[in-house]
Amino acid sequence: MRAWLDGRLLSDPTGPAVTVVDHGFTVGDGVFEAVKVLGGVPFALTRHLERLVHSARGLGLPEVDLVEVRRGVAAVLDGFDAPLGRLRITYTGGPAPLGSGRGDLEPTTLAVVVDEMAPTPETTVVATVPWPRNERGPLAGLKTTSYAENVVALARAQQVGASEAVFANLAGHLCEGTGSNVFYVLDGELRTPTLASGCLAGVTRALVLEWYGAREVDEPIDVLREASEIFLASTTRDVQGVRRWDDRALVARGSVTQEVARVWAEREAKNLDP
Repeated sequence: MRAWLDGRLLSDPTGPAVTVVDHGFTVGDGVFEAVKVLGGVPFALTRHLERLVHSARGLGLPEVDLVEVRRGVAAVLDGFDAPLGRLRITYTGGPAPLGSGRGDLEPTTLAVVVDEMAPTPETTVVATVPWPRNERGPLAGLKTTSYAENVVALARAQQVGASEAVFANLAGHLCEGTGSNVFYVLDGELRTPTLASGCLAGVTRALVLEWYGAREVDEPIDVLREASEIFLASTTRDVQGVRRWDDRALVARGSVTQEVARVWAEREAKNLDP
């Protein structure tokens, strides 16, 4: 693991580094991006940074200095030679009073960390959870550090042997996983929820739509009971087939899922910053 914080590479990446009054630590007032690293090169970094800026603006944080972010990325990747890694960029409100108020908004905290990552299995098991996403809330569609809801949902899923938990939204429509977007095949057509559902605008989701294509539509989550194929899309999962959804067994890598995965691998190999 290598870590960079506010302009300096840390000698001990796991040691104390952030003040206990950092607003990201006290109330989750921050945004982040997780980026896959292939052979020391971050994949789709430009898209991830664009989303980081969008999330920071949505949260009302000061503008992100992308030159400084890229400097931090270069610092942690210098000499990082693992074949597969995960890069995390975190940007928070910085030191603030012990409450929801930010004070004067300055200064902020910027951290960049990279570590090795194990390859994701080709297939997985998914569980739905009873708590809805709020598609009308102020954090809808933003990638913030307020992830406690996801922690609780994922723990619930892991209790039944699943690696991902999926939410409906307040309208009862399929929304997203704790860290993934959902694609499914119905009547031979590949579909995925619209961003209006409250789901995150995933980088992998966007590339699947561009490279392969799918219809964006909001439908009740029960539509998955009729789907012939389901797969998850995310930075760390790429295109991962679902072999069981709750108590329903599925063909984990049907013809559509296999083709999307093939197109993904082909296009990813050609351009690491699409």
